Amino acid sequence: MRCSAGYKKITGVYIGCVLIFLLFLLLFPVVGHIGVTYCYAADLEQEQQKIKESILSEFEYGEIDDSLQSLFPEKRIIFKEVISEILTGNLKASAKLLSEFVREQMFYLLQTGKKNLIHILLIAMIAAFMNQFAGTLQNRQVASVGFYMIYMLLAALTVAAFDVVLKWVESGIRNITAFMGVFYPVYFLAVAVAKGSVTGVAFYNLVLFLIYAVEIIIGNVLLPMVRVYMIIRILNFLGPEDMLEKLSEFLEIVIRWTLKTALACVIGANLIQGMISPAIDTVKRSTVLKGAEAIPGIGNLLGGMTEVALGTAVLVKNGIGMAGAVICIALCVIPLVQTAGTALLYKLAAAMIQPVSDERVTGCVEAVGEGCQILMQIVFTVGVLFLLTIAIVAAVTNA
Repeated sequence: MRCSAGYKKITGVYIGCVLIFLLFLLLFPVVGHIGVTYCYAADLEQEQQKIKESILSEFEYGEIDDSLQSLFPEKRIIFKEVISEILTGNLKASAKLLSEFVREQMFYLLQTGKKNLIHILLIAMIAAFMNQFAGTLQNRQVASVGFYMIYMLLAALTVAAFDVVLKWVESGIRNITAFMGVFYPVYFLAVAVAKGSVTGVAFYNLVLFLIYAVEIIIGNVLLPMVRVYMIIRILNFLGPEDMLEKLSEFLEIVIRWTLKTALACVIGANLIQGMISPAIDTVKRSTVLKGAEAIPGIGNLLGGMTEVALGTAVLVKNGIGMAGAVICIALCVIPLVQTAGTALLYKLAAAMIQPVSDERVTGCVEAVGEGCQILMQIVFTVGVLFLLTIAIVAAVTNA
């Protein structure tokens, strides 16, 4: 009901702008072909700017601004200002915002992960020391029990470190879906005005299913499965033989195949939807335009002004989509930098202790980096799902 009312309201803005311009021409006619051309060219850009400002003022950005305030409490991000900067071609503010997020997250990662990583390195060195002098002990069982105690302490630290990263990813995905839940109604209202209600409603239903699938499949299935994968990898190095390696490989295959399947399904559904719904709205709109151009005397002018209004609507629609994509990228950057930085740190730690420590200790530390790589792929896939939806909708509704 809200989207329908907004669509009728913004459509009224278009019709009003066109009628006012036509009334101006009828009351103040310009004599001669050169005069008409000059007046039309001079007022066209101003009229387009007025239409753009009228369209932007008709959308409700309150829920989006509230969401941005809760997601970025230290930043002052106004969604309408982001749209205006993008429509003027100024992307410096968006690039500065993304660079600030990357720098802040790297600093935060170093501050939070440094202490735990130092503890893990110290325990790995103690394990290496015991492994080197285990042969001097007459009772081999004492050395074995000591190694297992140290390994269990190391495993507890690595699982705790991985749980912290897992919470970062869960929070990041939750923030992405929360923002998209308030962004998509505004975006597809703009799509409905620029292209037609059939396209807007069809894609809106599709993204509602996408948000639900991300919350259920990724949030409730894949993320807990990654944690199980991580624990199995650590337990696999507890014994002298790889008894759980195949199980961990199986879980990894299931996770990666699920992500690839979800990406393929979303792309296919968007492309199929883009072949049908925009074509229906194009037929409807072309019928209206041809009928307007058939009016004697003012038909060509009415058709030209209608095309200007529709072109401005497409411009505004793309500006809203680009602004949403920038915020989506910013929300993805936070968990991506955190998981990528953690993966690199633990891969580096494994490389440092490999020459001196037991291979099981090295494998335990490296497992954290491999688990973070899977989490990074999950976050990347979630971001790509939403960004591809915006890109495909923008592409199929530009014509």
